[in-house]
Amino acid sequence: MSVARFIADQRTLYRVPVAFCCALLGVSVSWFYKWASRQPTKTARRRAKVDAAVATEFTARRGLHGSPGLFVDLREQGWTVSERTVADSMRRPGLVARKMKRRNGLTRQDKTKAKFPDLLRRDFTASAVNTRWVGDITEIPTAAGKLYLATVIDLYSRRLLGAATSRHPDADLACAAIEMAIAARGGLDAIHGVIFHTDRGSTYTADAFTRLCRDSGIRQSMGRVGSCFDNAAAEAFLSTLEWEVLSRHEFTDPDHAQRVVVNVG
Repeated sequence: MSVARFIADQRTLYRVPVAFCCALLGVSVSWFYKWASRQPTKTARRRAKVDAAVATEFTARRGLHGSPGLFVDLREQGWTVSERTVADSMRRPGLVARKMKRRNGLTRQDKTKAKFPDLLRRDFTASAVNTRWVGDITEIPTAAGKLYLATVIDLYSRRLLGAATSRHPDADLACAAIEMAIAARGGLDAIHGVIFHTDRGSTYTADAFTRLCRDSGIRQSMGRVGSCFDNAAAEAFLSTLEWEVLSRHEFTDPDHAQRVVVNVG
C-alpha cells in the first residue's frame, strides 16, 4: 500500500486529519492533495471495472460462488481475467462466499451381496434420454431428526426424475425414487434397458431394489467404494442442492425439510 493511500484510508475509515498523518509520516500536505486530485491510471480504471463486475456477479450468485466460480462466470461473459484477479477483486471489499457444509457419507457396503460392474467408467454423458441415469442418497439434518433424500437424474437432459424422501435410508427409499423416475418418463416401455449408476451401498444391492430394477428392465451399474469421482454427476447435484438450498435453511423437523425439498424438485 502506498503512503498516500494509507493517509487517505486513515481519513476515510478513522477520521484522522490529513495534516496529522502527513506530519507523522514526513510528507507535505500539498503532496498528498496532488496525489488525491490526480486522474486515475488506465490500470486503476480497469481494476474498478473488474471490481464492479465481480461484485455484481457475486450478488447475482447470492454469495455462493467463490473466485473459481466467479472466474468461470466472468469468462463466459467475455471478460479477460484470471482467477487471481477475481480473488483480488473479492478481497478488496471483503466478499466471502458461503461455505458449504460437508455431508456425511452414507455408503455402507454389504459384502454378502453380488456387485454390479461399472458401466459408465466416469463418462457422465448420454446420447439420448433414458439411456443413462445416476442416483445417490443424502441426509438432511433437522432439529428433530434426519430426513433422507434419494435422487434419480437423467444424464442426457440433466433432469431430476426422482426425488423421494424418508426417515430411513433403506431400499424402500431407493425404490420410491426409481418408481418416480419411471412414472416421470411414461412407464416401463419408455425406460427399458436404461443404465442406473450408483455407489456400492447396501441400499442399492438390497434384494428389494435389485429385484425392482431387474423386473423394470433397468441395468444396474456401480462405482468403486470410497471414490466420489465414480459417481461424480450424482455427487455434483447433491452438492449444489446442499450449497444453494439446504445450507440456507435451519429445519425444525423432517416434515419442514421435506416441504422445502419437494418445492425445489
